[in-house]
Amino acid sequence: MCKKAAKKRVSNLRWHLVLILSAVSFCASSFATITPNNLGTSKTIKYQHLDALSLSHQQKIKEWISFGITANELVLGEPCQSNYQFDLKPRYFSTEPVPWARIVRGTPDTVELHFNRYASLVSLKNDWTLYHELSHLYHPLFDYSVFWLGEGLATYLQNIVMFKNNLINRDEFYTRIKAGLSRGKVNTKINSGRLSDISENMWQLKAHQRVYWSGVAFFIEAENALKAHNKPSLVALIKQYQHCCAINANTSNAGDFLRELDKLSRSAIFSSLYRRYRDREDFPVITDPQIKSLIAPSTLKF
Repeated sequence: MCKKAAKKRVSNLRWHLVLILSAVSFCASSFATITPNNLGTSKTIKYQHLDALSLSHQQKIKEWISFGITANELVLGEPCQSNYQFDLKPRYFSTEPVPWARIVRGTPDTVELHFNRYASLVSLKNDWTLYHELSHLYHPLFDYSVFWLGEGLATYLQNIVMFKNNLINRDEFYTRIKAGLSRGKVNTKINSGRLSDISENMWQLKAHQRVYWSGVAFFIEAENALKAHNKPSLVALIKQYQHCCAINANTSNAGDFLRELDKLSRSAIFSSLYRRYRDREDFPVITDPQIKSLIAPSTLKF
């Protein structure tokens, strides 16, 4: 076994250990379970550490999370997993409404939210983080070398969700995508090498911008190709994927995930793009017309 393979195996073992310890910790803590009434979702929402907040702050956080779930489901439908689970990490001091969040994979997957307990409801709703993390629930866990795919999908979908729910307008959508792609291009000059290698070492290299926005570029190209061939939109395919394939998904095989999207679209768009992207060393060239076509009036029927 080469050193690189050995290090990867140790890294994966550590990752699975973190997941196990997180799941044990979560199960050992008390929950507040909310069964939605007026929400579009039919799922139960479970909160950990809700009782660390005052009653008024509890109400605000529940309203924020309910709003986020409804916004994502309006665009993407319900994710495959049976319920929503949130691990709340309120902070006393923060310069942002939601400074950090992540998905802790398990059964079910858990959204860990670090947020400013004093942030207003409006600022929480306008923050992109919750929509991003909820979007991760619509795809399986991928290996580190393909984190660019998962993070790119969630980043792409967060902007679609925010646009569709009138949280950002057409110009803001374009500006955010354009600025993100520019940051990815700059970061690629700093972090040269194959995308799969950079993705695997994203944290050590501080290569988040290249990894995330290379993934966004992938899905922009895929969306444009789907449109050009009169295929269903990416959002429509993600919805179908929840019903047909997500429950049996291989939790680390990105190729399987993309092949399912190919089957649903009756194309080879995703697999072909994947072969071009996974080991590329340059940053993709995405044109203004490609970005603007994503939210052109004729493409808004998701």
